[in-house]
Amino acid sequence: MRRQLLAARRNLSAETRTQWDADICRHIVKWWHTARVDTLGVYWPLRDEPDLHAAYAELARLGVRLLLPVVLKRDAPLDFAAWRIGEPLVKDAMGIAVPAELRIEPYPPALLVPCLGFNTAGYRLGYGGGFYDRTLEKEPRPATVGIAYSCLAAEFGSDGHDIALDRIITELG
Repeated sequence: MRRQLLAARRNLSAETRTQWDADICRHIVKWWHTARVDTLGVYWPLRDEPDLHAAYAELARLGVRLLLPVVLKRDAPLDFAAWRIGEPLVKDAMGIAVPAELRIEPYPPALLVPCLGFNTAGYRLGYGGGFYDRTLEKEPRPATVGIAYSCLAAEFGSDGHDIALDRIITELG
């Protein structure tokens, strides 16, 4: 299923992706106006994930502190590093963009979580590393907003370690 979802996402046209990313960004900012979190865990897109840089810029303008996920240990929850737009990034050992200067922060009250796929029960399918699942086991659990394209909705079950997200935002809302 992961291969099929990756292929579906990769095969979206550039024009479609640009429009859908803009729509998702608008929905994220609208969500924030209700949630009003002061700090938000975000992600740097990889493997054709939705590019949320426009939302990040607007949230930063509104005074939201942005944190990027960082893998400090395998088989452990994610850590989060403070990040300002325009700040230099480097690739970590897993090829993920992280701030060049790691300033590890406490867990944010809310996270934007990239989804390779998602189901109607709010469970996400990721790349199989379990980083977000381990992160969401920690208390207090942050509010979670899955980010995906609507065409990646899929039917799949959940395992005992899976944790449903609070909401999913797609280009449709």
